[in-house]
Amino acid sequence: QVQLVESGGGLVQAGGSPRLSCAASGRTFSMYAMGWFRQAPGKEREFVAAINWSGSMTAYADSVKGRFTISRDNAKNAVDLQMNSLKLEDTGVYYCAGDSRAYSGTLSRTTMWYPYWGQGTQVTVSS
Repeated sequence: QVQLVESGGGLVQAGGSPRLSCAASGRTFSMYAMGWFRQAPGKEREFVAAINWSGSMTAYADSVKGRFTISRDNAKNAVDLQMNSLKLEDTGVYYCAGDSRAYSGTLSRTTMWYPYWGQGTQVTVSS
């Protein structure tokens, strides 16, 4: 079965630059888009970033555009999220997600197309 395992979260000062990683297994990683979502306490899970199967196309939430960068290494079955200039409002549990559509030409910003999820990694931004 598909497994996604996130790492790299923790307590970070505002302005910091942590890097989250997600290791994937259980299917041909290079065929599918990947996404990062986050969920703050008391809020719904929200889209952060996505990358297509080849890494040639990316999408970002407006709130993180210019600060976060998503990338993937298909040889290592991994997708990363480089987070820069962290703000207090970036606090939350960050989830790696796998798209269900092979070689899709579009990137989804909703959870609907992501049936595979990691367990999440907590990122707490302190002032």
